[in-house]
Amino acid sequence: MIKLHGLHFDEFISEDKLKQAIEEVANKINEDYDGKEPLFLVVLNGAFKFATELLSRFNGDCEIEFLKLSSYDGTSSTGEVMTHIPIDADLEDREVIIIEDIVDSGNTIEKLTEMMVSGGVKNYRFASLFFKPEAYSKEYKIHYVGLEIPNDFIVGYGLDYNGLGRNLNAIYKLKNTKMTNLVLFGPPGAGKGTQASFLKEKYNLIHISTGDVFRYNIKNATELGMLAKSYMDKGQLVPDTVTIDMLSAEVDKNADANGFIFDGFPRTIAQAEALDTLLSDKNTQVSAMIALEVDDEILVQRLLERGKTSGRKDDADETVIRKRIKVYYDETAILKGYYQKQDKYFGVDGVGEVTEITARLSKTIDTL
Repeated sequence: MIKLHGLHFDEFISEDKLKQAIEEVANKINEDYDGKEPLFLVVLNGAFKFATELLSRFNGDCEIEFLKLSSYDGTSSTGEVMTHIPIDADLEDREVIIIEDIVDSGNTIEKLTEMMVSGGVKNYRFASLFFKPEAYSKEYKIHYVGLEIPNDFIVGYGLDYNGLGRNLNAIYKLKNTKMTNLVLFGPPGAGKGTQASFLKEKYNLIHISTGDVFRYNIKNATELGMLAKSYMDKGQLVPDTVTIDMLSAEVDKNADANGFIFDGFPRTIAQAEALDTLLSDKNTQVSAMIALEVDDEILVQRLLERGKTSGRKDDADETVIRKRIKVYYDETAILKGYYQKQDKYFGVDGVGEVTEITARLSKTIDTL
């Protein structure tokens, strides 16, 4: 397994299998172009390794030209093909073989076909190392195909993920990360911390408490911790970007985890959107926002009872307790709507024995 820009990739196709596929493509081209002098048009950047191996196996004379197109941003196609380096050769009445790294949607093939037609070529054919039949939506024929593959994102042998991976001699497939990621909420006194402990053990999840993450970074004087402290020392709120970077670092530390319980974050729509982006970049997403629901009066009584032994002043003052509860609902109401629109909000009865509440939470999680 390799890691590029925080994403994990598993080996998918070995170098030996790639070389065998290229050899077979070269044999077909040699047979079809025996005695001819074709122009090989190499599409950069992805096809450079394929082209190097393929052209070294071509038996006749030929010309080689390059052009550069792009349609990918990150791990997905933009649907728009951009020309960065145009064709610098006279195509009229030429025999052209276009060397591509991979054909998926077919948008690039369509663009190249338009170039060939407008250039007045005598004959043109496509040679691609990879072809994704599930993703292909065009009717243009791909004449030479090394390997047909599923519609997965791959890197290596010229193909990249945001600039990395082209130099790899094997092909790696984006790891299909199926995580259970929970945003756990509950008003003061709902027992959120207790339930988080049970859930992380039962489902083998990583519990990320924003408060704990802040304390760790500040205590250990990490770069992010020092940055956060600089804002706190001025009495300013720590920017969301700093918090997100801290959470991202925690996720990266546990890239092979079954999932995460996010405790204390997000608190705003902007933070929720930032968390969605963070997880999307890691090839996963929030599975659910789960909120423990407890009547206010029960919460007040729980906290007052806890205040007798906890030593916390905010557990001993009923007025303070009620303000804390109100702040929670003011914050959560907005997020509740955000996750309801995604069908990801789940309210769970937080009254009863600890084991009963755990069972209710588990029942909800098991349906995800």
